[in-house]
Amino acid sequence: MTLIKSISGIRGTIGGKAGDNLTPLDVVKFTAAYATFIEKNLHGKEKKIVVGRDARLSGEMIHRLVVGTLNGMGFNVVDIGMATTPTTEIAVVEENAAGGIILTASHNPKHWNALKLLNFNGEFLNAEEGQQILDIAGAEDFVFSPVEGLGKTISKSYLQQHIQHILSLDLVDVEAIKSAKLRVAVDAVNSIGGIAVPELLYALGIKEVFKLHCSPHGNFSHNPEPLPQHLTELASLMKSSHADIGFAVDPDVDRLVIYCENGEPFGEEYTLVAVADYVLQHKPGNTVSNLSSSRALRDITEARGGKYYAAAVGEVNVVAKMKEVNAVIGGEGNGGVIYPASHYGRDALVGIGLFLTFLAKSGKKVSDLRASYPAYYMAKQKIELTLDIDINAVFDAIKEEFKDQKITDIDGVKIDFPDKWVHLRKSNTEPIIRIYSEARSYEEAENIGKQIIEMINKFK
Repeated sequence: MTLIKSISGIRGTIGGKAGDNLTPLDVVKFTAAYATFIEKNLHGKEKKIVVGRDARLSGEMIHRLVVGTLNGMGFNVVDIGMATTPTTEIAVVEENAAGGIILTASHNPKHWNALKLLNFNGEFLNAEEGQQILDIAGAEDFVFSPVEGLGKTISKSYLQQHIQHILSLDLVDVEAIKSAKLRVAVDAVNSIGGIAVPELLYALGIKEVFKLHCSPHGNFSHNPEPLPQHLTELASLMKSSHADIGFAVDPDVDRLVIYCENGEPFGEEYTLVAVADYVLQHKPGNTVSNLSSSRALRDITEARGGKYYAAAVGEVNVVAKMKEVNAVIGGEGNGGVIYPASHYGRDALVGIGLFLTFLAKSGKKVSDLRASYPAYYMAKQKIELTLDIDINAVFDAIKEEFKDQKITDIDGVKIDFPDKWVHLRKSNTEPIIRIYSEARSYEEAENIGKQIIEMINKFK
């Protein structure tokens, strides 16, 4: 069982002993610390926090604890119930709230949950802000309100506002999508996407939607990380339904994975590549992705006359870089699309609207569209950390070994070879080192990753 307290929030497994797992005591303490931080940084806002959650089995329990704690700290709560992460982000801005909390462990299995913390812009807190909350929680430096100062809770739904927001985007063409008469399959892994994605598709004029695992009961029918090995049912559904395109999302709907009409994966790395290609055709400019994302985005950006920039892994880092270079599109290679014309957050629903418009206007099959992009192959491996491993020593040894290559160490270590790259970094959400690598063949990408793993194993 695990509890991970990091600058990006608190994440852990449900049950067990306080301090070792995500228990009610830990939820209350961390929520109170967040409320204390927000009260010191109201930026002229009233004491109001938006709370949304995915459909996890523990979601209702965690939700009650969070809302009650916020009320106990004197904050009013706008409870938007089961909602996607991007819907919650948008609601924070619409409500003119001081912040927001999203109850989701994203792609982690059903026995995990987490508190993701937002500022008044509906964006994730930065490292410095996250550390302040950790310090407050560690010192238990918070004071609850007397009875006269308790907050109140109102309930609202924001899904339709989110959908209407997407329909209003300049690069989302509802008439083009409707005219294309596309047939769409959806795997929503029994979470809030099972409601949100079909509702968006219908609003976009899609008549035929083939639903897979769209009942949001939270008892995930397969591993919730939207990887090909977990999406075999969607691949089969694509063939049996003769759908034109398939979409899979993670439990909080900030990652979008696309499937071709032949049942083959489009490739999660290429979700952002394709959406960026479409956006850049209409609004040339710069792009940003994290260090672990495909080189294909750089290739497409430069071909369209823009400049590509890399950021450290983590949505907050990508967003900061996007603002710095005034990027027109960006995100992460795990299917995370960030479109500033909408908002600065990964949003699978926005990705669906943009991609379907692109597909409809192109007149191509999804597989043909995929074939038009540079062919890179990525291997994603990981190695579990032991308590005695010296990560800094590992990184130093690897940098020395490959000192003749281009090395970037703003986030772990990335080694850029002329024809491939490998990036290793400690995960913010799990006790592991992730090793991502990319080359012109999967075998070559996998081999360079294995070479790094062998080096790490020498330190165990």
